[in-house]
Amino acid sequence: MTSAVARDGQSGGGAATSRSLTARRIAELAGGELRGEGDVEVTGVAPIERAVAGTVTFLGVAKYAPSLATSGASVVLVTPALADTEGPVAARVVVANPQEALLSLLPHLYVPAPRRPGIDPTVRFGRGAQVGREVEIGPYVVIGDEAVIGDRARIGASVVIGAGVTVGEDVQLFPHVTLYPGTSLGARVIIHAGARIGSDGFGYVFARGAHQKIPHVGRCVIESDVEIGANTTIDRGSIDDTVVGAGTKIDNLVQVAHNVRIGRLCLVMSQVGISGSARIGDGAIIAGQAGIQGHHTIGAGARIGGQAGVLGDVPAGETWSGYPARPHRESLRSSAALFKLSGMIKRLEKLLGDDA
Repeated sequence: MTSAVARDGQSGGGAATSRSLTARRIAELAGGELRGEGDVEVTGVAPIERAVAGTVTFLGVAKYAPSLATSGASVVLVTPALADTEGPVAARVVVANPQEALLSLLPHLYVPAPRRPGIDPTVRFGRGAQVGREVEIGPYVVIGDEAVIGDRARIGASVVIGAGVTVGEDVQLFPHVTLYPGTSLGARVIIHAGARIGSDGFGYVFARGAHQKIPHVGRCVIESDVEIGANTTIDRGSIDDTVVGAGTKIDNLVQVAHNVRIGRLCLVMSQVGISGSARIGDGAIIAGQAGIQGHHTIGAGARIGGQAGVLGDVPAGETWSGYPARPHRESLRSSAALFKLSGMIKRLEKLLGDDA
């Protein structure tokens, strides 16, 4: 780690380039059985209904089997149960899990653009800022006093890194990310464009005829291997820390309030709101537009349905949905009963109208 000195250079990170694979090589990489022409080549991937010659697609669900008849794909990854589906593809690779096999091919088909370490001359460094080896820092980045940037970090244009912030090794920050003072990022964190990490939480006390702001002196700690989507906001703690556990993935447009602690390997989908001091256990999954009331606990491995309103604790391993959220089967029964009640009311109104 060295003190920051700007040098000529531009940040890398261009688009990946594609290369070709034969059906035979695809079968080897996927561990599947090849049926058809082993020498046919592909240079890209596509969904089955839009695939064209030179692409590989996958078929793992019977619902999409009819699409294979009109697909232009050269190679299809297919389950044993659907391997004989009618279609003009030149080669079929039979695997247990086509989608997983397709994901395993992507690093071989799409080669990332080469790294281009360098610091753009427009970058502004605060006093005592430290920058690691082989970093890429783009135009108009601002790095505050005593901030620490780890080795091989990639920082896009117009990122703002506050005073005292720590950025771990191999972190990637896309353009216009803001890291407020008090933020710490572990290794291999990815934060997409426009995210704001470590801003003050929404905390006030009504006193002397006005809303008095509660000072926020806690940190915002993002552990290793976390990915945070575009325009997501995560507040720093007031007197405690806000923590996102290692390996957790957070979608776009999520709000995480002050003092929240999210465990390891969680999934939080778009437009979720997590209120202050909530606790999310390891491996929990929260679907889109769900709201979690503050000071409650979502147990490890729990699943929260889309648009659920969680107003209490959720036990570990359970699936809850609805508003107010309750165990999923109970929520379904309540929805069904309400639907039936609506029909009963209409029939009653008709009967009363007929008697009038």
